[in-house]
Amino acid sequence: MVITNGYKQNENERLIDIVNLTQLEAEAKQIIPAGGFGYITSGSEDEFTLQANRKAFQHRQIVPRSLSNIEKPQTDTNVFGIDLKTPIIMAPAAAQGLAHVKGEADTAKGVAKAGALMTESTYSSASIADVAAGGGGAPQFFQLYMSKNWDFNRSILDEAKKAGVKAIILTVDATVGGYREADIVNHFQFPIPMANLVKFSQGDGEGKGISEIYAAAAQKIGPKDVQRIIDYTDLPVIVKGIESPEDALYAIGAGAAGVYVSNHGGRQLNGGPASFDVLESVAKAVNHQVPVLFDSGVRRGSDVFKALALGADLVGIGRPAFFGLALGGADGVFSVFEHLNNELKIVMQLAGTKTVADIKHAKLLNIQY
Repeated sequence: MVITNGYKQNENERLIDIVNLTQLEAEAKQIIPAGGFGYITSGSEDEFTLQANRKAFQHRQIVPRSLSNIEKPQTDTNVFGIDLKTPIIMAPAAAQGLAHVKGEADTAKGVAKAGALMTESTYSSASIADVAAGGGGAPQFFQLYMSKNWDFNRSILDEAKKAGVKAIILTVDATVGGYREADIVNHFQFPIPMANLVKFSQGDGEGKGISEIYAAAAQKIGPKDVQRIIDYTDLPVIVKGIESPEDALYAIGAGAAGVYVSNHGGRQLNGGPASFDVLESVAKAVNHQVPVLFDSGVRRGSDVFKALALGADLVGIGRPAFFGLALGGADGVFSVFEHLNNELKIVMQLAGTKTVADIKHAKLLNIQY
């Protein structure tokens, strides 16, 4: 155990036994300090959208297919020209030092071991270089919270390019922070510096709340910003925070190489729809022009399957990786990905789908119970 500014950071490094990811959350709660756990797990306001993210997966049911003559389903896929062992990716998630002393560097190591894709947040506890080193050369994306200060944007994008990231994820649904009551109740302020803010003279995040962190973020983000980042980095730009067909088409029209359907895990606009409930309409509007990424509320292999069947190409997890990180460091993160991927394989077998491409043609029923 390491204590940083009075905050206890775990140093666990081990494979973990997992029954399910919901139970894993209960185990992690025992070792992550209350303020950090509240920040990681809470949503905005009365958490309607946070709860809807989980419930939404019940709105669709997988039609099992027998006599399908398959065995040993394969979860490997290729998206953005990158070969991956699984369509499950690490969603961009800030301040992973709240769960483990090595933070995102350990997450990257575990994700790489699983053959998955790592995405790093601007508000990471670890530097871009350290996260890249943790991944050992495995593919990574960098998520940008665009600042009002374009000098900051340039400097951090330069660092990301230097580290060899394959794409930039531009988050557009967090121009202000959602009203997160757990942070208020816990009087939560970030106890651990955010490495990218320290490096680029934007303060360090330590001792601030989420609203103070977002105060430096750009409040005006439009299609021209997408093109500006493309022109500056010469990298694919994926627009994250899309929840309507109209915005998906705006993003593609602006040059986006990917559309990321997400409501920020229920942490931003409360009262909005579950991401899963808008996925199909967004994917239909995109119509295979660019890859579709998805996150928010994923806890089961069946959730991953359903998202892929409704048009997602990659499916992200956030909070479960924090729990695995807290309990077992890099190996704990690997355990989470392996567990979820193994659940996915079981569902694929029972649904008569051999490959990720086959899942795209699986039939889902829409029956409300």
